[in-house]
Amino acid sequence: MSKLSPEEFSLISKYVYDISGISLEQSKTYLIETRIGPLLAEFGCASFKDLYQKAKTDTKKSVERKIIDAISTNETLFFRDTGPFDVLQHKVIPDLIDRRTARSSGILPTPIRIWSAASSTGQELYSIAIVLKELLPDMKKYNIRLFGTDISDAAVAKASYGKYNKFEIERGLSPEKLRKYFTLDGNSWKVKDEIRAMASFRKLNLMLPFAGLGKFDIVFCRNVAIYFTMEDRKKLFDKIAGVLEKDGYLIIGSTESLTGICPRFAPQRHVRSIYYQLME
Repeated sequence: MSKLSPEEFSLISKYVYDISGISLEQSKTYLIETRIGPLLAEFGCASFKDLYQKAKTDTKKSVERKIIDAISTNETLFFRDTGPFDVLQHKVIPDLIDRRTARSSGILPTPIRIWSAASSTGQELYSIAIVLKELLPDMKKYNIRLFGTDISDAAVAKASYGKYNKFEIERGLSPEKLRKYFTLDGNSWKVKDEIRAMASFRKLNLMLPFAGLGKFDIVFCRNVAIYFTMEDRKKLFDKIAGVLEKDGYLIIGSTESLTGICPRFAPQRHVRSIYYQLME
């Protein structure tokens, strides 16, 4: 494994921050060596400095995309930390539907718009789709838009395809849900079309403006802001507040908190889980 010099750490860590917003402290030297190191051979570079120079001069940005794919965590599983999905099923969706139905007088399909802001390879958004499928018996009554974004091209491509190997499937999915919502495809499992059709994915850098996203009733932004600086976290959640409906919901990671980060959100508790809503 190629070793990273202090000078190279400064170059690579700043470059990673500039292209992704991910902040790498000196203690993360090993992370760069293990994740980005293999790209040296792939692009014929003798050192991390060579790779940096190649990335900076690559007009096609193929090196940049590979670095993002390598450094972004993409650690995910179906129904990760069950609390948020329990909150979604038993509190958030029922309350949201009650308000939306009352507002529309039942004339039009009730809109439900959910954004998974760091969707990785898609397990979170497909878990949300399964919750909705099981909770709402007559899907025709609802205009559902499930939207997933990630900074990694490779993650977005995998999420869009919706195909997972045995290890990925066994992380969080019960045998019952596996049989009900997936079909065996060789040695892997593919999301059934009825679930796949509910979701769309695209690449998005959360550090950039959220132009053209529209408004959402619920935003999941879990376990991604922890990789950002405090200043960037404040900017991120302020932008999320801007795309949420006034009575919308924000769900973050179980170990995360918005205390001192975004005063626009007020914490709410349901059983053992916390979710957030915009302040009145």
